[in-house]
Amino acid sequence: MNMIDGKLHRYAYLLVYGCQMNQSDAERMMGQLRTIGYERTESMEEADLILINTCCVRETAEDRVYGKIGEIKRLKRERPELIFGITGCMAQKEGDALIKRAPHINFVLGTNKVHELTRVVQEIQAERGHVVDVQLGETELPDDVPVARAGSLSAWVPIMYGCNNFCTYCIVPYVRGRERSRLPEDIVREVEEAVKNGYEEVTLLGQNVNSYGKDHKLADFADLLKMVDEVPGIRRVRFMTSHPKDLSDKVIAAIRDGEHLCEHIHLPVQYGSNRILKAMNRVYTVESYRDLVRRIRAAIPEVSLTTDLIVGFPGETDEDFQQMLDFLREIRYDSAYTFIYSKRSGTPAATMENQVEESVKKERLNALMAVQNEISLAINEKLLGRTLEVMVEGPSKNDASVWMGRTRTNKIVLFAHAGEKPGDFIDVRITHPQTWVLKGERV
Repeated sequence: MNMIDGKLHRYAYLLVYGCQMNQSDAERMMGQLRTIGYERTESMEEADLILINTCCVRETAEDRVYGKIGEIKRLKRERPELIFGITGCMAQKEGDALIKRAPHINFVLGTNKVHELTRVVQEIQAERGHVVDVQLGETELPDDVPVARAGSLSAWVPIMYGCNNFCTYCIVPYVRGRERSRLPEDIVREVEEAVKNGYEEVTLLGQNVNSYGKDHKLADFADLLKMVDEVPGIRRVRFMTSHPKDLSDKVIAAIRDGEHLCEHIHLPVQYGSNRILKAMNRVYTVESYRDLVRRIRAAIPEVSLTTDLIVGFPGETDEDFQQMLDFLREIRYDSAYTFIYSKRSGTPAATMENQVEESVKKERLNALMAVQNEISLAINEKLLGRTLEVMVEGPSKNDASVWMGRTRTNKIVLFAHAGEKPGDFIDVRITHPQTWVLKGERV
């Protein structure tokens, strides 16, 4: 806590784990904290408030949180006035068990209670007690919650909350609740506000954006895409993530016809055999997914397709895995996020028989990645000599003279810095395509 210009300033340290929705929630938390005098700090040591926004998709994520909770115990012992809170999916799942395990936690707020943060912090400032609020209801985040965006180029804009799909490996529906869509006019207003504040790219967020609007029936996802595409000043519109069962031809047409809708679709397949897909409760087949990809590529020839893949799901056989590799070679994704299946307590898959040995999982993951890397390189090599529009993001991690940006298809491009600024849109000719990045020179 410092006195600056005659005003008392408090500092908040936010540690965020997990998905883009958690990042977006954290921006709304920081927005609220600013209204009661907090500024963000990158130092836990100087913080007056420490907030961990948690993920519980995998138990390893929970283990990291518990490790951090242990670290903060020392800070609380040294500074009892420090306020320490846990929010997000793990908070929703564990509730008051967190405080019983670690009494130095002041409050636990569930996923549906992001907008209650200032009230809770002020209660604790006044009474120094404990607060636990993890009630899941049908309400969504109010639209008057202030947002303190972490980035300066691309804005996260949530369009819905929750999930109705209940994949057998996934905890999200239990900790995020049922699907609730925001009103289209509220989403458009937030996009307009982001553009007014200098953001030329937005990413629309939802656990399954394709089911947007099924609850209020005011607009479906294709309608919403068109509305956002027409916001004056917008340059790029992205979205994630898509469930294959709900990606309609209307959405495909909207992307094809949209001026600012990026030609990139993240379409998690999770597996490449019908037997495992059924065990995962993904409610589509290899055949229907294949047909969906065919329709997408016919409508949007330049599209970049990416996916999520899980190896080692309970009951996976050598035959299943071979079908997965064959499917991968057939579909040919630009890139894939690959994961080893790990038990998530509270999900049906955690109690399934025939759990796969860890050594087998790792061996299969390596084989899967080798196939995907080969495909990614072959796809990128076709871009040699092409000139692509790149939104400049800033210096690369390893060399300040080399800058990076992204294409509309979400590929990372490296180029020699020649006075560009973050947020500039430039043309880059690709000279050295690689597996993970494209290298080029400015045209």
